[in-house]
Amino acid sequence: MQSLGMKFNQENIIEQCSQLVNVLGGYGYDLCSLDSGWSMGANGDEYGRIIYDSSIFNILQLADHLHSIGLKLGVYVVPGYFANDANKTVLGTNYRLFEIGNGHNNGLARIDLNYSHPGAQKWCNSVIDQFAEWGVDMIKLDYVTPGSPDSGVDLLKDNSGIVACYHNAITQQKRQIRLDISWKLSRDEPFYTIWSMNADTMRTDQDLNGGKGAQTQWSTVQRAIEQYREYIVQVSNADSAILTIYPDMDNLFVGNNARLSGLTNAQRQAVMSHWIGAGANLIIGSNMTELDDYGLALLTNQRALEIANNFTSKYPMQPTLGNKNSTHGRQGQVWIAAPTADSDVAVVLVANYGNSGNNDLFDPTPIQSWWFYNFTFSDIGLDGSVMYTVEDVWNSNDDFIADGDEIISGMLQDAEVKFWRLIKGNK
Repeated sequence: MQSLGMKFNQENIIEQCSQLVNVLGGYGYDLCSLDSGWSMGANGDEYGRIIYDSSIFNILQLADHLHSIGLKLGVYVVPGYFANDANKTVLGTNYRLFEIGNGHNNGLARIDLNYSHPGAQKWCNSVIDQFAEWGVDMIKLDYVTPGSPDSGVDLLKDNSGIVACYHNAITQQKRQIRLDISWKLSRDEPFYTIWSMNADTMRTDQDLNGGKGAQTQWSTVQRAIEQYREYIVQVSNADSAILTIYPDMDNLFVGNNARLSGLTNAQRQAVMSHWIGAGANLIIGSNMTELDDYGLALLTNQRALEIANNFTSKYPMQPTLGNKNSTHGRQGQVWIAAPTADSDVAVVLVANYGNSGNNDLFDPTPIQSWWFYNFTFSDIGLDGSVMYTVEDVWNSNDDFIADGDEIISGMLQDAEVKFWRLIKGNK
């Protein structure tokens, strides 16, 4: 929320979250999450647990307020205990914090834990206990490795133990707390299994921030989509193809106009389509007090939200038609989400990433902005012997009926997509 150009404090967060309820209440958006900056940055409480900066936040009151209006609260944390707290004692034990650490300062003013020490899990438990007492519903755990770039700090090559430590602490809680881990995490084994067994969602790319005076830019979005493509190709081809963790592709940034978001309407529609197709977290990220009509229409589209809630959260989209290269996608891509070839429902996304962004992401390099698509549903793995009702997610006036072997063709301009739900039979 710091990217919204407003002072990061309780008053402004309540304003944003209240607007979320007022405008998007009933559409499933139910979490307000605080990014970095809500807590003290040099030390914790008497037991070395993170504390909020009382000059800008009262987390207990904030949690109570959000819960009273039907929302949940998320907070941001990083691994380790504060280096300044080394001589403090872990709650309920005789262990000093320096005894449970491994001596490595990760550059975030923290010391990483020695997870073989029994006091390490005790400390994680005490941290989660405090979050539960405050009323926290979600924790974003950042700077997890392997994966997270150093960004000027000094991360261990592998601090995956913190994910299991937090997960174990959450499981001993009566309160349900969601664990999201970040950023651009390794998809290799054994780490993907560690993430899948211990967290609810994992970041597949870096932050989407980067626009000039805006929230993001199209080339950054293209990178996030390509990173998801590489991620899903790798993990869905693993021995266990069942996905047990949701991808986090970072903020949508689709709610505000081009001046604020850095994205055109076509690009905003492409973002919403890809995030839903991927079964990714729908993190709004926009200034809730300045939603425009187009952004509101995207965020409240009933067909899109039905697909997100009832389909792609189980069956995330996969790239088709030769777009399974491990390192580079194509300018024009076709994606499909379906449990099996003979399933009654499928979701198809046809996308043109154009040539106005980061062309180094694509192979071959795009030479024109437009792209002509031409395929049959059987070409992408669906039953070619049946008829499909094709629902256009964004424009119901463009619904049509097609045979599985009928050629589907058209032209997409730069950043334009077609997003369809296919239902077997002629309704």
